[in-house]
Amino acid sequence: MTSAHHVIAIDQGTTSTRAIVFDRSGSVVSVGQLEHRQILSRPGWVEHDPLEIWANTREVIGTALARADMTRHDIAAVGITNQRETAVVWDRRTGIPVYNAIVWQDTRTQDIVDALAAEGGPDRFKGVVGLPLATYFSGTKIRWILDNVPGARSDAEAGHLVFGTTDTWLLWNLTGGVDGGVHATDVTNASRTLFMDLETLQWREDILDAFEIPRAMLPAIRSSSEVYGTVESKSLLREVPVAGILGDQQAATFGQAAFDAGESKNTYGTGNFLIFNTGEEIVRSANGLLTTVGYRLGDAAPHYALEGSIAVTGSLVQWLRDNLGVISSASEIEGLAASVPDNGGAYFVPAFSGLFAPYWRADARGAVVGLTRFVTKAHLARAVLEATAFQTREVLDAVCADAGVTLSELKVDGGMTGNELLMQFQADILGVPVVRPVVAETTALGAAYAAGLAVGFWSGLGELRANWQEGRRWEPAMDAATREHQLHLWKKAVTRTFDWAE
Repeated sequence: MTSAHHVIAIDQGTTSTRAIVFDRSGSVVSVGQLEHRQILSRPGWVEHDPLEIWANTREVIGTALARADMTRHDIAAVGITNQRETAVVWDRRTGIPVYNAIVWQDTRTQDIVDALAAEGGPDRFKGVVGLPLATYFSGTKIRWILDNVPGARSDAEAGHLVFGTTDTWLLWNLTGGVDGGVHATDVTNASRTLFMDLETLQWREDILDAFEIPRAMLPAIRSSSEVYGTVESKSLLREVPVAGILGDQQAATFGQAAFDAGESKNTYGTGNFLIFNTGEEIVRSANGLLTTVGYRLGDAAPHYALEGSIAVTGSLVQWLRDNLGVISSASEIEGLAASVPDNGGAYFVPAFSGLFAPYWRADARGAVVGLTRFVTKAHLARAVLEATAFQTREVLDAVCADAGVTLSELKVDGGMTGNELLMQFQADILGVPVVRPVVAETTALGAAYAAGLAVGFWSGLGELRANWQEGRRWEPAMDAATREHQLHLWKKAVTRTFDWAE
């Protein structure tokens, strides 16, 4: 066991990058955080600047260490967690990206999706990779860059360009960049590209050929918990091993100690992501869910999961604030929504970039239905919050159908779980208790756990499970008849969003 008493996690998210120092009990010691720009140059386009993200990463590491009054000698390992499907393509000779990172929310690649789906439909590769063809995943984003950035395809075919999700971009830079940086990703991130065979955990040459993407661009696929390399000499963390990588939703599941088959969690962030652990069994969804890798520790067998991905939840609150000006800060929404007893008959379906699970309708667009002159901005605020809970209920219904289980409670985490009104409504519309842990930073914690396990900082999953403590519980208080009526109206509202985009 290492003599250092802490682990640092880098949480590279959709809106910000954070570095969080954890102690052995899994408690937060210090945090550094910086937001990065959302580059929205056209409808449906969402980009980030990878160089800005890398600069922010270095800065937040310094901030977290300074606030904890620590140096590299206090840190046993570095873990990385990240926004998963966001694609970066850069030149391995210079370390300069050839284009901005194309973010998971970006929908510009629908034409590429349609062309690939012309032969075999949207589920053309699903039997192998667990995913339908959709703009959400990394694969079509790489193809777009190669097709649209001058010189990119020829440079890629010459072996000069490499691809990575943001974990890979950070790992490469942390471990030296152009000077010997490690080009690797973990199984959880690899399982979100459309290219990885779920059974072999290797890239599929035939799928890469169909996408016209050179194999040499792709990172090595490694486990979620092993030493990938050490931090380069100019960093504040020099010589500290980088030893854990998990995509953000899998990391949150790991941080919630949902290690075994049948355990699950729901993260409330920019979007919502429900992950249900299926153990060492690959469960193919018949109800619109994704099959993904949950985690793999070293050489052990991988654990798989079903995932329900909801594109717009927390970002709907931001939209109410930034686009409509109904609230001036996100925290105001709870008070406004609580000033009315119900939604006044209004339902908000936030299909801004189509609908993800369980519908997978790229043609859907956002709608507010049930409007009358009675509806106020308070009812609208309530409908915004309720949309998150309704979407979660539909995903959970799909999980229960696929896995043949009945949910007894839902473990939750993420920023929106601080909203008491939303959490109570979530318990009401599910009809089961909703439970939040003491340490709500489960995404970063999961990455810290994976890294710490790899270097012997923690002894095993039993020690991690013992760290988990219940912080808050919401019991359902809605009667069954009201619940079913609300769900009926919600589902009716969802159908009104179909077939809008032509």
